[in-house]
Amino acid sequence: MGRIALLFAMILMPAISMAITPEPVEPLAPVSKELKKQLLGTPVFLQIFKEERTLELYGKIGNEYRLLDSYRICNFSGGLGPKRREGDFKSPEGFYSVRLNQLKPDSRFYRAINIGFPNQYDREQGYSGNYLMIHGNCVSIGCYAMTNAYMDEIFSYVNAALRNGQPQVDIAIYPFRMTDSNLQRHRYSAYASFWRELQPGYAYFLKYHQPPGVSVNAGKYVMNSSPVVTNPEAASKSFLALTKAE
Repeated sequence: MGRIALLFAMILMPAISMAITPEPVEPLAPVSKELKKQLLGTPVFLQIFKEERTLELYGKIGNEYRLLDSYRICNFSGGLGPKRREGDFKSPEGFYSVRLNQLKPDSRFYRAINIGFPNQYDREQGYSGNYLMIHGNCVSIGCYAMTNAYMDEIFSYVNAALRNGQPQVDIAIYPFRMTDSNLQRHRYSAYASFWRELQPGYAYFLKYHQPPGVSVNAGKYVMNSSPVVTNPEAASKSFLALTKAE
């Protein structure tokens, strides 16, 4: 009996391991350090993945957003799932946008970017809270805390983009990389239906390399179906003018 039990365990272990292990995602290669420096002032886009403790900064080149760098999130609180009420200590998930007046260069947490919680979706759900930030000092109570060195760089690119004419910087915040296998792994979560609403935004960016256009309809996130393509020649000229000015 002992040998039979051991044989069954050996057969089942790989299946169990596959069920609980996150689907591996090939990491994107960032642009070169030289090009990254030249892109200060270009439009940017941020993605956050809680489970991977990763913030990704993208910059626009032509009609595509390319990875400039990935940063380890020093701290966030409350585990996976959206923020629902003030005092629950959770960090938000969903689609947010940042304008120039949401930047706090003199924050008591070094530098800070107010992500704009609650957004329209949050308000329609009756969620409450305010001053949810990406900030420095590596301390979090509902915010995404970075080291000061990382925050310096993230803040600089967001600030430069907004001051150079980008109307708003979009931020997509996910519980994890929204692959089918990861959603399957979390299928019994109380947040599973909410996370399925977020997945099209993740898939859109993977396909088109542009931030998803997101609206809220009947209390749900709705994604646009096709990318907005600008004139490639005009985009290239704009980028060259920007790099020369820098």
